[in-house]
Amino acid sequence: MTAVSSLRPEPRPEILDIDIYVPGRSRVEGVAKVHKLSSNESPLGPSPKAIDAYRARADDLAAYPDGSARVLREAIARRFGLEPDRILCGNGSDEILALLAHVFLRPGDEGVYSAHGFLAYPIAIRAAGATAVVAPETDRTANVDALLGKVGPRTKIVYLANPNNPTGTYLPYAEIRRLHAALPADCLLVLDAAYAEYVTRNDYAAGLELAASCENVVMTRTFSKIHGLASLRIGWSYGPRRVADAINRVRSPFNLSGPAIAAGAASLDDAAHLEAAVAHNDRWLPWLSASIGALGIEPTPSVANFVLLTFGRNGVGTASEADAFLSARGYILRAMSAYGLPQSLRLTVGSAEANRGVVEALAEFVERSRS
Repeated sequence: MTAVSSLRPEPRPEILDIDIYVPGRSRVEGVAKVHKLSSNESPLGPSPKAIDAYRARADDLAAYPDGSARVLREAIARRFGLEPDRILCGNGSDEILALLAHVFLRPGDEGVYSAHGFLAYPIAIRAAGATAVVAPETDRTANVDALLGKVGPRTKIVYLANPNNPTGTYLPYAEIRRLHAALPADCLLVLDAAYAEYVTRNDYAAGLELAASCENVVMTRTFSKIHGLASLRIGWSYGPRRVADAINRVRSPFNLSGPAIAAGAASLDDAAHLEAAVAHNDRWLPWLSASIGALGIEPTPSVANFVLLTFGRNGVGTASEADAFLSARGYILRAMSAYGLPQSLRLTVGSAEANRGVVEALAEFVERSRS
């Protein structure tokens, strides 16, 4: 009888050490009406122009899309005054973040990110076979000196979300310039500006100037947040031509669908819809922060479309208790244990109904915690 071989294909051991990224929940068992406030999606939804453009592509589904996403790249270039051949489009900005690690990191290299930075960064770094190095933060804000303190001869990428997800904090542009000036020329600075459109501070910039003028800076953006097109997975980046050329050699040739390309380009042409989304956020973000802070729950000052809430103080129950209480009432927030913030929940700015409702539910939770 022939012996059965125990040999089988095996992944690299370090891959199995990577924690799987878990997205925010979208439903609660047994709860009919749910307000999903866990994924920083736009409560206004997509532009009507984007919806029309998406539907117009229904008759073309048998054909491959344009592999270069030319229409979308040219629309982005017009909107921001950029050179189209330096724009990369991806299946969400997550794809571009991962491809940058895949192309620019080797085993033995290091990638640096801040302590409460986006979880996609360590996943991308470690998947490339490199070492993920964490820099401490100050008051839940990236610290330039701490980041630079972790940069060494093996550092080839520094990832920085600005504003940061999940804390909502940001670094002024002067600090970004100081960080870049101190980095080695062979280290790539990746500025993740997924929430840039929501920021109204005078000292903030997304990083386009650096990406346009420096050989070691890439800025990434997304259509998933303010554009309300998360389901279509559209991201883009701007940086040196040689970076774009390298990524184009390894990315999937049809990484954006035809409807996504069309919808993204149309969304950029609807300035009124984007302005309405900013106005909605400008109204409700401070209201949520102030109203929840008055309950004894600590909100981290945010410039994005979400606010990080910290529990377990001032006689208020724990984050896990609050999560269960809110979920049972149809309000889904994002637990933050994976980010090293076990006593925090992230709350997306939602519709007027959702915002008022979640504050009322939190007030009830606090009252019960203290009774």
